[in-house]
Amino acid sequence: MYNFNFYMPTKVLFGPGKLGELHKENLPGKRALIVTSNGTSVKKNGSLKRVEEELNKAGIDYVLFDQVRPNPTTTNVMDGARAVRENKCEFVVALGGGSVMDCSKCIALMAVNEGDIWDYSFSVNGGKKNFPNPSMPLVAITTSAGTGSEVDMFSVISNDETEEKTGVFDETMFPYLSIVDSDLMMSVPPKFTAYQGMDAFYHAAESVINTTEHPMGEMFALKAIELLAKYLPVAYKDGNNKEARAYVALANSLAGYYMLCTSQHTMEHVMGGYHKDLPHGAGLIMISHAYFDFFAERKAAEEPMKKMARAMGVENPESGKDFIKALDKLIADVGCADLKMSNFGITREEIKKYPQRVHEVLGGNNDADPVRLSDEDYLAIFEAAYK
Repeated sequence: MYNFNFYMPTKVLFGPGKLGELHKENLPGKRALIVTSNGTSVKKNGSLKRVEEELNKAGIDYVLFDQVRPNPTTTNVMDGARAVRENKCEFVVALGGGSVMDCSKCIALMAVNEGDIWDYSFSVNGGKKNFPNPSMPLVAITTSAGTGSEVDMFSVISNDETEEKTGVFDETMFPYLSIVDSDLMMSVPPKFTAYQGMDAFYHAAESVINTTEHPMGEMFALKAIELLAKYLPVAYKDGNNKEARAYVALANSLAGYYMLCTSQHTMEHVMGGYHKDLPHGAGLIMISHAYFDFFAERKAAEEPMKKMARAMGVENPESGKDFIKALDKLIADVGCADLKMSNFGITREEIKKYPQRVHEVLGGNNDADPVRLSDEDYLAIFEAAYK
């Protein structure tokens, strides 16, 4: 029997319409900082207004911080933490997708800790310090289905000065309360529905091939893969399909409950560190065939890949190659078969410096791949994926 630890302290309100229950919850303070992106979607679609109405019903004062960019930065974090302190907020409310979730977690931490967020980063240029103080409470209200950040203790932050994109985490970063209301996801455009949904898929798929995987994690991951293979193409083609949106949201949270990412996520963080406008899910899609096929060719993860193929509807899979075919079909079904690194400014010459960078940023567990990858292997995967 495998040994494992499972810690999930976040209360989750899941399902369409659950945002309407926020005012009934025992919220962790009387003044909140609402954190949103620097875009306009939550204002235009009414999500922000609904959150404000819920807080008003609960008797909570609030201040808005709407400066988080995609692939949030150290500057976003420190500006948000300053806003918490200046406005004497007692907790943070994150309203948005994965970037807002990640940034809000770090805002809540840095509001009660000294220095800069990069002092605590595990990247090569990070300070690698431990957080002396536990995080301020966070209420996470996700408007996308991709990162699973609403149910975990991880975040990904970019440093534009050092061109690093890396993970920051602490056990106290678990949200106090999470609301996963798929009604808030109905307006996500098809392209981003695909990118976000495939990010969730890779959280699960990497977990299944991870050499430290165990029955608890595999249970969540395989169910997430099953739901995404069935419902993500539906949500992509018909964003108004409430059933599909709800099941994709469920898959996202399931994949986040026990996320054991491998080096594919680290490889994408390398790409994203150099190209701040590269959506995380798009970067993962670009390298995924080459990454998983590397192991399929070597028959290094046959049983885990056959399990994933079965979860995706393949009857009697014979090898890991059946998973690769199912993966390619899923990518095509969500309109991403023609994604190109070159379209985001990545050059073939540039990727030669990527393998070294894999060792310098934090993404997944590079030691947990089915076969330990060398720098030559990383380069071969990047080159095979390049177009």
